[in-house]
Amino acid sequence: MTQSELSEDDRNQHFVRHLNAAHRPLLAYLISLLGNRHDAEDVLQRASVTMWQRFDTFQIGTDFLAWASTVAFYESRNFQRVANRSRLHFNESLLKTLADERLIDLAQHERRLDALDRCLELLDEPRQQLVKAAYMGEGSMAMLAKQLGRAPQTLYNKLTIIRRLLAECVQRRLLEGAER
Repeated sequence: MTQSELSEDDRNQHFVRHLNAAHRPLLAYLISLLGNRHDAEDVLQRASVTMWQRFDTFQIGTDFLAWASTVAFYESRNFQRVANRSRLHFNESLLKTLADERLIDLAQHERRLDALDRCLELLDEPRQQLVKAAYMGEGSMAMLAKQLGRAPQTLYNKLTIIRRLLAECVQRRLLEGAER
């Protein structure tokens, strides 16, 4: 399906959905390029407007993050050129190389997160609940241990085992993906 086949509402929803999914990796990418979160947020806002204006050039079914990263890269270059905030001036090829390296890192990070999500789903229910409580809960491990009637060290030990299992699972999935 091409963008011309989409209704205006579908096109808007498609853009917003992709942009929301790409927001965190794009912000991390821009922070790595600009070295300043505030500047990165400003540039991401400008880049988002540019992406919307040029969304008709995006091919549905291709990698939105790669397309958006290219737009963000050029917006960051324009920002640096206009603001001229950097005391160090690097040539364009070095900045492009650094940006490309960061894109590779972002892609690997996304693959690791996807693998982690799949591995979390493979855990049995009690282990999933412990991970959710430990990482997404409001309280401390001591509070969680008290709620569960366990010693805090017992929970720490269980989490250590779960982390090791998850790390091994993620590594296996990444290796499987690399072999394809």
